Amino acid sequence: MINHGELDRVFHALADPSRRAIVERLVRGPAPVKELAAPLAMSLPAVMQHLKVLEDAGVIVTEKVGRVRSCRIGSTALRTAERWLSGQRTERERQLDQLGDYLEGK
Repeated sequence: MINHGELDRVFHALADPSRRAIVERLVRGPAPVKELAAPLAMSLPAVMQHLKVLEDAGVIVTEKVGRVRSCRIGSTALRTAERWLSGQRTERERQLDQLGDYLEGK
């Protein structure tokens, strides 16, 4: 069963283009915060706020080693969203198949 509160947090986190850019970068592998912040036209504190939203949603995991904070993709939250989207697609395809059968007179 999908937790809709968790799903809401994931989609909220992914609704922002800057956060999606961070996720797209992290799909290639873990990265330090400074590297994630470099291509974004915002202050480091603003980037940290975006990272907090992604982390709270479970989309990313952060860890600090020494003075460097690194981020990586968290697997569970994105799988939850993927399962939900897949279920929606499957149901929609079933409805379209039924409509096609009806229109063909089956």
